[in-house]
Amino acid sequence: MPMRRVAVIGGGLVGFSTAVCISKSLPRCSVTVIADKFTPNTTGDVAAGMLIPHRYPDTPIEQQKRWFQETFSYLLTICNSAEAADAGIHLLSGWQIHQTAPEEKFPFWADIVLGFRIMSMAELEKFPEHQFGQAFTTLKCDSQRYLRWLESRLRENGGQIEDRKITDVWELHGHYDVIVNCSGLGARALVGDSKLHPVRGQVLKVQAPWVTHFIRVSDGSTYIYPGMSSVTLGGTRQKDDWRLSTDATASQNILNRCCALEPSLKKAYAITEHVGLRPTRSAIRVEKEVLLRGSYQLPVIHNYGHGGGGFSVHWGTAREATHLVEELIASLRGSSAKAKL
Repeated sequence: MPMRRVAVIGGGLVGFSTAVCISKSLPRCSVTVIADKFTPNTTGDVAAGMLIPHRYPDTPIEQQKRWFQETFSYLLTICNSAEAADAGIHLLSGWQIHQTAPEEKFPFWADIVLGFRIMSMAELEKFPEHQFGQAFTTLKCDSQRYLRWLESRLRENGGQIEDRKITDVWELHGHYDVIVNCSGLGARALVGDSKLHPVRGQVLKVQAPWVTHFIRVSDGSTYIYPGMSSVTLGGTRQKDDWRLSTDATASQNILNRCCALEPSLKKAYAITEHVGLRPTRSAIRVEKEVLLRGSYQLPVIHNYGHGGGGFSVHWGTAREATHLVEELIASLRGSSAKAKL
């Protein structure tokens, strides 16, 4: 059986995790990641790397839960191994707080994270403006370490990396058997997806080693996420805002909101500002498509549109994309067999 050539477009979290999953699950495939941006210059590098799911309105909850379960289990295994420090993965406990009690006190992911419970009144005394809260332990990835670790896993599996910008997927026709499109926000231009839009996120990374619990306001507007090397403070959610430059007013606003929740952050130091554009859709696109140009066909698997929730579901969607690659390769094999007959 010949080696099948797979090209993964995109050098961020989704691209590398999908490439690693394919190279691990389908050893008869040669995998090449092609992109013009890699860590530390991807959207994933700005992300805090917390595993707290974001809802996708047009993706079934059962599917979102499966993706999160698969991602959590995968990362927890790494967290419990000798690879944890290199991969930048650790457990983190903390609180999600609400101004008023929500209708859904136990979200769909409550039984996946560890030790989920309703906060006690004594705990809520720390947050006098909030009347309800949930306490749990989840996983956090140090984004740059994790991206470097994924890259090293791909190389160990025999994968290749190519630094170039793809402006038309047909550039790869004849060179690869299957194209996997993990181009994130780039899919707007690459495949003409007008359902995809940027949501600008600005965060601060600070030194505050005494802060050891996460705090997240339920709507995701304000959060404090301690990591291995810094604490991430956020944030902003600015739809259709393409600015990559930092905004001093937004930074001050983030710091003020976070200090209101954790006053000790007034002593934080070594503050740096970061901006990323979340590739947002109402539903993550994980599907196969066969593009046609005259008599030529180009098999493509799409895996993009994760918005601000990529770390929470990236391995689940990578596994689904890998299954679709496997199906496509099986159909190619079937076509070859018929042609010989």
